[in-house]
Amino acid sequence: MQKVPKEKILRRIALENPWWNPPHEVPDAFSRLTPRPYIKLFYPLVKNRSVRRAPVLMGPRRVGKTYLLHHCIGCLLGEDVLPTHICYISVDNPTYVNLSLEQLLELYAEAAGVSLESSPVYVFFDEIQYLRDWERHLKSVVDTYPSVQCIATGSAAAALRLKSQESGAGRFTDFLLPPLTFYEYLVLLESTELVDYDNSGGTHTFLPIDTAVLNEHFENYINFGGYPEVALSPEVQENPERFIKNDIIDKVLLRDIPSLYGISNISELNSLFTSLAYNTSQEVSLEELFQNSGVAKQTIMRYIEYLEAAFLIRKVNRVDDRARYFQRARNFKVYLTNPSLRTALFGGVSSSEPTFGWLVETAVFAQWFHSTGQNLHYARWKKGELDIVSLRGERVQWAVEVKWSDRQVKFPALLKPVLEFCGKNNLKQVIVTTRTRVEKAQVANVELAFWPASLYAYAAGFMIINTRILALESVMAAGST
Repeated sequence: MQKVPKEKILRRIALENPWWNPPHEVPDAFSRLTPRPYIKLFYPLVKNRSVRRAPVLMGPRRVGKTYLLHHCIGCLLGEDVLPTHICYISVDNPTYVNLSLEQLLELYAEAAGVSLESSPVYVFFDEIQYLRDWERHLKSVVDTYPSVQCIATGSAAAALRLKSQESGAGRFTDFLLPPLTFYEYLVLLESTELVDYDNSGGTHTFLPIDTAVLNEHFENYINFGGYPEVALSPEVQENPERFIKNDIIDKVLLRDIPSLYGISNISELNSLFTSLAYNTSQEVSLEELFQNSGVAKQTIMRYIEYLEAAFLIRKVNRVDDRARYFQRARNFKVYLTNPSLRTALFGGVSSSEPTFGWLVETAVFAQWFHSTGQNLHYARWKKGELDIVSLRGERVQWAVEVKWSDRQVKFPALLKPVLEFCGKNNLKQVIVTTRTRVEKAQVANVELAFWPASLYAYAAGFMIINTRILALESVMAAGST
């Protein structure tokens, strides 16, 4: 059986690295797109050669990992790193079949004319999960070549996280790239001028410039805004079901999760996910899921864990009206990590449909999935419910009631259960989302801060990402002094 000729492999490596030749630039297909704000968090990991650890960029399919790599390459070129000292290899290309990372590195060195022993080089391995035993090979490369800074990405997020934790301890740095926040969505569309932001007085103030247009964008974001290629392509938006369902959902459900966890009954897994996706943001119970599917309760919980590991859903636990945990958690909510997953399965939803409120709540909760320091729950008791409750220990830090209506502004009595929860938990302010209204009201010693849901989603995404960026910049500045 013939092998792929070495000359063809060398040509393929050179083809994937066009910046080796004049004008030494990243192709326009990547550079013309606005980088995701996450580049300010990931690029420092790429540049940091003082610690011998390989950044492993994980996340769902189609969230823009390859674009982020090329934007990082553009940054390296902008800092006068020699073009031939930067190599990008798409591991899933058939040309590289049966080649190890070590062999790929040696072939890159030959193609670019660099020394792996002395040259400080950056090597980006994209879709690394297609290489068998990738974690063992990557650890070996990190240990063997001190001058090589390896960066890896992969879409089979559940497998990557499991393998990196098992075999890469001390050698890998995991970095999660989630679906787009609403803030990032507007950044990519260059439409952030729709929100006025001011922190000159020491507080963060967000005001909508044009709520109607902002809501139009929010509706589009909910339907197909979680993934850059969908968000930026009118052609794909005409058939998001085909793009998102085929490229994101089906490949995870039919290939990634079954291959990792040895699931033989794929139809059970697919049926459970479809049911959870349709009921995103709604409370469910194990008993209900068992009755509807006939799948054993223990198996259902395992499937939910797998779906969480694949970044398709998030399970959120319930507390009572005094923010206390239940000893036996029979009920819980499941949220899609981005609402466009639901529209891909069941079709688009307009802002006038009753179920749009479910997706608004999903979208608002999805912004907080980007935060690493929040202990989020929902509260439900006999007389009421509160959608988002953040706890620190046993104390309520903040809470949000998600609505897609302006009625509660005119009739605050509709929020009586919310006010009762605040009173029992000594909470002096609660945010209540609206459709269009921005107001404040004082009721029973509780400040009701009314925000349009679109504005709140933007502000949450903005603050979560930029707080992390500022924290990182502070650490880097302290380390340089």
